[in-house]
Amino acid sequence: MTRHRTTAFSVALLITGILTATSFAQHQAARESRPNRAGALIKIVREATERFKDVSVAEAEGYKLTFGCVTGPDSGAMGLHYVNFPLVGAGVLDPTRPQIVIYEPSQSGKPRLTGADFLVVADTWDKAHPGTPPELMGQLFHYFEAPNRFGLPAFYTLHVWAWKDNPNGAFVNWHPNVSCKSFTPDSNQ
Repeated sequence: MTRHRTTAFSVALLITGILTATSFAQHQAARESRPNRAGALIKIVREATERFKDVSVAEAEGYKLTFGCVTGPDSGAMGLHYVNFPLVGAGVLDPTRPQIVIYEPSQSGKPRLTGADFLVVADTWDKAHPGTPPELMGQLFHYFEAPNRFGLPAFYTLHVWAWKDNPNGAFVNWHPNVSCKSFTPDSNQ
């Protein structure tokens, strides 16, 4: 009887070991085959916005400079926001169609493309997706309550610094190496 229990116990350990090894192997394979979603989002945004390196193309497609040049509370900035209001109003999140294209003013007067900003009005999003915060390819949006410095109702936003590497991360709001020093409100930036 003891020998039978020992054999049964050995078989159980063997099966557990096989199942654990199989589960681990499946987990590793899934992890290795899963695309780098953050890198994929940056790549999609770069491809979708490359034509906006020329700000006049963005303007021709309905993007308008709004908010002036947005500086950070402590350091850095967001830069110049060219907003496509019909895209904001639609409330749809599509990595190929950002609601906002972001630029940094330059001394030459020609804005440099730094990234994109995806923005949805919180009320609109929350009614359509109760209890589910917005996310784009695994990146959660940041919430801005109202009142805010932009004069907007509460909103969710996700910056994608696709054209200027941000040492604090590709999806944070503020970029420490973006500056508004060269911005002049009277220019056509």
